[in-house]
Amino acid sequence: MVRTPEPPSRERSAPEAAPNGAFGVLDECHRQTLAALDKLEAIVARLDAGGPDAWTRALAADVVRHFSTTARQHHEDEERHVFPKLLGRSDAETEQRVLRLQQDHLWLEEDWRELEPHIDAIARSLSWYDVDFLRDGSEVFAALSRDHIELEETFLYPEARSRTGPVEAETMGREMAARRRAARRDAAKGTVPPPRR
Repeated sequence: MVRTPEPPSRERSAPEAAPNGAFGVLDECHRQTLAALDKLEAIVARLDAGGPDAWTRALAADVVRHFSTTARQHHEDEERHVFPKLLGRSDAETEQRVLRLQQDHLWLEEDWRELEPHIDAIARSLSWYDVDFLRDGSEVFAALSRDHIELEETFLYPEARSRTGPVEAETMGREMAARRRAARRDAAKGTVPPPRR
């Protein structure tokens, strides 16, 4: 069953300073990602019921915006600040889980690069998108995203939090916020760098 997403709106950015510093920012991004996945599934359901309407196009624009900016920044935050706390400093099982989460980032990026043109076409009222491809691709992308978030929230974040003091968490949160501000400035100037590979 598809969850009913909130009305389309401009996606809020992750908070610049959250009560728990870096981990508050990361947790908020997970909430936004789960909402974006609900929107993605609603798009497919609406396409199956008929052609895209203004609501579907607005949902599509929200989904493109989230996964092309916020989600990529979130993965970079984890690669810079969270994964290094556990790699090379943990038992073999922990290291395997971190390596699996890093691989997930690569798969999620690859999946999104395939889905994005189709979702963007819907947002722009273009008709060349492939509903069957979207249905199958969205299902895989959503399942991997939710599984990835669950592993991070039940295992990775608690482990990393236990190794991060409050001052370090605040410093990490400020660095994340500074990179987001710089990305917004670049986007406003039209000089957005290409996504990491």
